[in-house]
Amino acid sequence: MVPVNYYLIVAAILFALGVLGVLIRRNALIIFMSIELMLNAVNLTFVALARHLHSIDGQIFVFFIMTVAAAEVAVGLAIIISVFRLKGTIHVDEINLLRG
Repeated sequence: MVPVNYYLIVAAILFALGVLGVLIRRNALIIFMSIELMLNAVNLTFVALARHLHSIDGQIFVFFIMTVAAAEVAVGLAIIISVFRLKGTIHVDEINLLRG
């Protein structure tokens, strides 16, 4: 049996990689993928702690997080496609739609 600390370390590494991806990259698709990586790190933490505590509550939270993430991906990709059609780029630095 794998100790819960290993799962938490892997989740922390995944979350840190996601944060770095959001902060360093300027491509909107990479930023959304980094956000999904952070959500999956949190899901891994919930599942590991639910297994360690012999509870199903963490797995229920993961189910809801996955449904919200699926909706976020659908809406986010629709926004990215519409911005790409309008501006011709998906680099965050070059998109200034909200500026007057």
